[in-house]
Amino acid sequence: MKKELSRRSGVQIAAELMKLLGGRLSAVMLLAVLNGSLGFLCAMGVPFFGAVGITKTLGESIPLSYGAIAALCIGCGVLRGGLRYLEQYGNHYIAFRLLAVLRDKIFTKLRALCPAKLENRQKGSLLTMITADIETLEVFYAHTVSPVCIAVLVSLAVMVVTGLAASWYLSLIAAAAYLCIGVLLPRFFSRRMAETGMRYRRELGDFGAYFLDSIKGIRELVLYNAGEARAAEVDRRSDAMLGRTKALKRETALSAAATEVAVSLSVLAVLAVGIFLVHSGSLSAGRMVLGVTAVFGSFGPVIAVSALPANLNQTFASGERILRLLEEQPEVEAVENGTELSYEGLEVHDLSFAYGGETVLKGVSMTARKNEIVGIVGESGCGKSTLLKLLLRFWERSGGQIRYNGTDIDEINTESLYRNVTMVSQSTYLFDATIAENLRVAKPDATDEELMAALRMASAEELVQALPEGLSTPAGLLGGRLSMGERQRIGLARAFLSGCPLILLDEPTSNVDSINEGVILRALFKHRQGRTIVLVSHRASAMAVADRVYKMENGQMKEQAI
Repeated sequence: MKKELSRRSGVQIAAELMKLLGGRLSAVMLLAVLNGSLGFLCAMGVPFFGAVGITKTLGESIPLSYGAIAALCIGCGVLRGGLRYLEQYGNHYIAFRLLAVLRDKIFTKLRALCPAKLENRQKGSLLTMITADIETLEVFYAHTVSPVCIAVLVSLAVMVVTGLAASWYLSLIAAAAYLCIGVLLPRFFSRRMAETGMRYRRELGDFGAYFLDSIKGIRELVLYNAGEARAAEVDRRSDAMLGRTKALKRETALSAAATEVAVSLSVLAVLAVGIFLVHSGSLSAGRMVLGVTAVFGSFGPVIAVSALPANLNQTFASGERILRLLEEQPEVEAVENGTELSYEGLEVHDLSFAYGGETVLKGVSMTARKNEIVGIVGESGCGKSTLLKLLLRFWERSGGQIRYNGTDIDEINTESLYRNVTMVSQSTYLFDATIAENLRVAKPDATDEELMAALRMASAEELVQALPEGLSTPAGLLGGRLSMGERQRIGLARAFLSGCPLILLDEPTSNVDSINEGVILRALFKHRQGRTIVLVSHRASAMAVADRVYKMENGQMKEQAI
């Protein structure tokens, strides 16, 4: 099960996350580590130089005056504040700059993967990745890398100072304590929490997807009296998440308790050995005070490292999910150095396609020319929608040809293809924005006059004019303020506004009543000049406006006489 949840070790994930830093951010990270190390040494310097003063009082030969010792104490305190600020500033500068870079990388990757690889993805899981997982990585860059480096540098410095100022025996005990608290305990608890952390992040994404799906389908749940059952399932999943959270918190508490016990035992061990060395005459009381003080005040950085496993497991789980996404390959690679398209006609010959080992299309042929509506009719599931998606190169075809102006689709630049071909699905998606903003998705610089012209072509001008704020009327979340037929007409207007000469319509009237169907079909027939419209539907009535009709059945297609 563990292999299923994570393909990489924590070390591999950390190494790959560090690769994202780059040269400039690596330099900032180095400065943050140096500032943090010096800052903590300054914090230790206050009690240490206090101990120096006590040692001098006990008769030890200290080549510093009491005034100089006092000045060093004050100076360390002042420097500690400034260095701490610089450390935190550097860490958070790196974290937030890199989070912005990661968001850009993720959105770029999603653009490359869509639409084929995102069609069946849980939207809630993607949302969790873009928000929660990205934010979790802030912990890694701002509160993990630097503390680990600081712990190593400070521990080495304290061991050297303790050895030179007091005894190397005390230094060895300190080294054993650092190893136990900063390495062995975190590693032990990290392994204990690894699987729970991975499961928690995965189930959090699944829960987000399920909850978002429940919100989107609230109307259906109410209509079919399924709300209680759905709420019960939400509660069950929520309780499962609570159980995971409690398990993580329990392990975190055990880790903290074990760390405190280890620190207490280490302090007692250093003190006991120091007293023994003084008693045996191997070490003076003053020097023992210096060594013990140095070690006593040095556990802060390793304690910070020992507290990392709980957050680190969450971080590695999030990092694993993000790295997997960034590594994922699209179904088809974008064409960038191919042919520019200026659409005149489409030819499909002997096209075949199989997905997941199942043949979906076989031997499909068709033609489409400008100024005509080409209808494709067939039962649901016969391959009509798949054909339209192949015309936009969602997937690589298994065989046959798709040619625009005689040029194979694989040789046409992807951006050029999308400038010439657009598709309106059976469920038009509207953003939670105004009607105007939704239309300008197709043409960002369109004027209000162009928007109204597109709406007029889609027989939606009067609809928008009747709305309270016209083009400025909010569509609502998921277009909830508009009916299905109104959304379809807005989607059709968006397609007309894009100026694409080839418009693919996937069941544009399947979710609307006969009145809205008639409105949409009349709009298509009236404005087919200068463009090609491929109209897919399982309704024979929708074919009334088609110039030519193909019937698809079991993945095969034949032209019908009108």
